[in-house]
Amino acid sequence: MKIMNETLPNRVILTNILVDLAALALIYFIPATVHFTGIPIYMIEPMRLMLILSMAHTSKSNSYFLALTLPLFSFLVSGHPELIKMFIITGELVLNTLLFYWLVKKFNHTFFAMFVSIITSKIACYLAYWPVFSIGFVVAEASPDFILIQLITSLIFSFYIAVILKKKIL
Repeated sequence: MKIMNETLPNRVILTNILVDLAALALIYFIPATVHFTGIPIYMIEPMRLMLILSMAHTSKSNSYFLALTLPLFSFLVSGHPELIKMFIITGELVLNTLLFYWLVKKFNHTFFAMFVSIITSKIACYLAYWPVFSIGFVVAEASPDFILIQLITSLIFSFYIAVILKKKIL
């Protein structure tokens, strides 16, 4: 039993590292992939996708780490998003993480917690875009197609979290 307990922290650390490396690789290759294929992969929100995977498979602290660093990494390797947008997206991902863990603790319902935390953080993001950029920017960013894709991905992410964390205790 002692050996099992000693290997558990190593397993958690290894899982954290693997998810973080996958997240960095995905974020690193997204701009080239979009340019090469013309497919707007960014519409499925790769940073949020990696954050959701982190919430499902790694630790809470690792999820906060990714929320804080993925936009910065993207900015440093690709110049996208621009600096002010990077800060807004970082705030959005941190808010998503904070709300998810708080709502799960309060209501013990992972689907609800994830869905509400995504929608709330997305609304906060667009409210932050408005004074920094313009209402025209917000309208362009929130096209009907984009909103539909956001709703679908939010439902998929929420369902995934609900299934994966069904038996886990946060």
